[in-house]
Amino acid sequence: MALNTRPARPARPADPTVTYRRLLAARVSEAASAVHSPPSPCISVCQMDSQTALCIGCLRTIPEIGAWANSTDTDKRAVWRLIGQRLESFP
Repeated sequence: MALNTRPARPARPADPTVTYRRLLAARVSEAASAVHSPPSPCISVCQMDSQTALCIGCLRTIPEIGAWANSTDTDKRAVWRLIGQRLESFP
């Protein structure tokens, strides 16, 4: 009889936004100081929170999302800094 040698997976958080915020937090510093065009904060979880008016995946507003493609690198860095500030306001 073979034993399962695969390690147990850690439990997933009940609230997926915790995972989304961790993903963003890991990228904020590097993206906000990027020498060249900062990467998009989009993580393909496009759903607006009706209470905050922010995307639950990238923590941007609809105007920030819509303007991203035509924004300057300076503006993109500013949005990343805003995302960092928004992350700090969540428990």
